[in-house]
Amino acid sequence: MEITFLGTGAGVPAKTRNVSAIALQLLDERSTWWLFDCGEATQHQLLKSTLKPGKIEKIFISHLHGDHIFGLPGLLSSRSFQGGDTTLTVYGPKGIRAFIETSLRVSQTHLAYPLVIEEITPGIVFQDEQFKVETALLSHGIDSYGYRIEETDKIGKLDVAALKALGIKPGPIFKDIKDGKTVTLADGTTIVGKDFVGESVKGRVVTILGDTRPTENSVKLAEQANVLVHEATFEADKSKMARAYFHSSTTQAATIAAKANAKHLLLTHISSRYLYDDLNKLAQEAREVFEQTDIADDFMTFDVPYIVGED
Repeated sequence: MEITFLGTGAGVPAKTRNVSAIALQLLDERSTWWLFDCGEATQHQLLKSTLKPGKIEKIFISHLHGDHIFGLPGLLSSRSFQGGDTTLTVYGPKGIRAFIETSLRVSQTHLAYPLVIEEITPGIVFQDEQFKVETALLSHGIDSYGYRIEETDKIGKLDVAALKALGIKPGPIFKDIKDGKTVTLADGTTIVGKDFVGESVKGRVVTILGDTRPTENSVKLAEQANVLVHEATFEADKSKMARAYFHSSTTQAATIAAKANAKHLLLTHISSRYLYDDLNKLAQEAREVFEQTDIADDFMTFDVPYIVGED
């Protein structure tokens, strides 16, 4: 599971930062990837990455401001010509259906794959045997959602050496034992599966928030997260300005991470007023509140780690 930032700027494209788009790569887990927000020129950013539009399974939109959705019509259209023939589901606030359907109808775009559009409300918006996605409203000028992606806990490691010592050869029986089943061998010996399986590995949690002022829903969504992606449009000294514009500062984002006991904080949605030389200052003021903080750049990839040795 990896997070790749396709756009980390706020409001308008800049020379070094495109507008919001974040890829959650799940290639090892399900041979697909998910996209969070789709600002203008996101498909241009994809051309500079290894990500393939045909592999997108889901798109999650945080809110309907242009710097988060203006790239959608082009990407949806182009996917038809880039190997995309599987179902694509778009999740977003009320109004996302009208935006997409109007764009496709007016441009007379015909998709070569099934498109499903889900207008969301707070709560669980997706769940299967691998992942659960929960959302909650944040605090912005319009409805803006944060997303919490929870990976299902993984079954512990099978003690293959112990089974071989008992004369059990690899095969379907190994799967039955790892699944926790009780197995009777040919000689009548009973094997209790759970006795040969190590402790389960806690699934990872990724929290990706839309534009927002500091809010308790941000803390809830980010609780114990392996990584929190939070906007930091302004520096700490501009916290009042951040509030006026329904955004967050670096230290406000760091405070949310600390309250949530997240493990790592990645700051994005950086105002174009800040140049490359300003980034160390922005990072340092956030780290004074929450040490494990980094500022994302376009095309930065973060490998989401498992947390070992914790309940």
